[in-house]
Amino acid sequence: MRLLLGGYTADMGGEAAGLGLLHAGDPDGATADGQLSLRREVVAASSPSWIARHPRLDVVYAALEFRGEVQAYRRTGPDSWTPLGRPVAAGEAVCHVAVAPDGASLIASCWSDGRVVRMSIDAAGIPSAPVIAPAAVDPYGPDAPAEPTADDIDLAAAARALREAAGPEFAHLVPGSEETAPRHPASDQDAEAARPSRSHQARYLPGGLIVTTDMGLDLVRFWRDGPRGLRLVEQVALPLGSGPRHTLWHPSGHLYVLTELSREVFVLAADREGRWRMLSATGLVGALDDDTAAEIAMTPDGETIYAGVRGSNTLGVLRVRGAGDRLEQLALVDAGVHWPRHHVVVRDTVLVAGQLSSEVVSMTRDPRTGVPGRVRHRVTAPSPTCILPMA
Repeated sequence: MRLLLGGYTADMGGEAAGLGLLHAGDPDGATADGQLSLRREVVAASSPSWIARHPRLDVVYAALEFRGEVQAYRRTGPDSWTPLGRPVAAGEAVCHVAVAPDGASLIASCWSDGRVVRMSIDAAGIPSAPVIAPAAVDPYGPDAPAEPTADDIDLAAAARALREAAGPEFAHLVPGSEETAPRHPASDQDAEAARPSRSHQARYLPGGLIVTTDMGLDLVRFWRDGPRGLRLVEQVALPLGSGPRHTLWHPSGHLYVLTELSREVFVLAADREGRWRMLSATGLVGALDDDTAAEIAMTPDGETIYAGVRGSNTLGVLRVRGAGDRLEQLALVDAGVHWPRHHVVVRDTVLVAGQLSSEVVSMTRDPRTGVPGRVRHRVTAPSPTCILPMA
């Protein structure tokens, strides 16, 4: 299998030269369990920290994080790529790109200025016409609504009931309680101090809905696309200081949200009226207080979830329970790299990018439990931040 690698170049303190190309076993195969080999840098680029595919064309889109731009690249051969069109300005520290299922648009997320930017894509795959979506408002800040919503009341009442049922000894374990609020600098700041918006990811959901995460303001926002850009439909505020980073859509209709700062996976779902609610939260037991979560991925059968943890350099392994509305942690295993920035699952293989150890490793997961075993293959790859299978 061929896999494109995004990475940090010298302008972001990294060692990459642009987009890299990885072979896992047979480059034309559909599996990734074979020997890993880095072919070469396929095209020079400035810190292409995230890459995403067009659904129909041989085109990929890279978030050039240092320059704050999105650049398209067209495939010119099995192992060769070239820039397509000119780079399009997105915003400061653009860190993620999501392409619409119909290939007509993309969403860029910008970490430094919090922008969520929609771009049109033409028939050739070239992006243009960036439109900035409405800015996020801190749900815990002075501009937040003074009165709680019905959803807030329901959640607060549920949390109180759970704490009372659990008793004083276990009340602190109930998600959403004051006792379990993550201790992060954002939680201790002056109530009047403005927290920065930190957009981190967008995802297209079934039915035309789009979800974005704001790590700085603890927000998960839902949008509809329209002729004038993105229109905000609703939003869900996660606990203060949790830092929602990346999402995963489960076939059951549930949305899993990995929080970078509190190292939890929240399960969200829409009710009968279409309003989104938090259903459960699962902390990554065994992670250290100063760890940060990175990526969340799923096995092809939808039964096992993997959450990367930087610092202790581990992968949290979680089993999907019930109707997909809750998760149970099975293990916390060694990721095999330093600073596991990103990982993907290809059939029975988990590939992990170690940003600070400059390598990519592959592990085979147990078919019964889903738990990955020891590293099978390892290859040097400069400052990798994203792995994109091309089969």
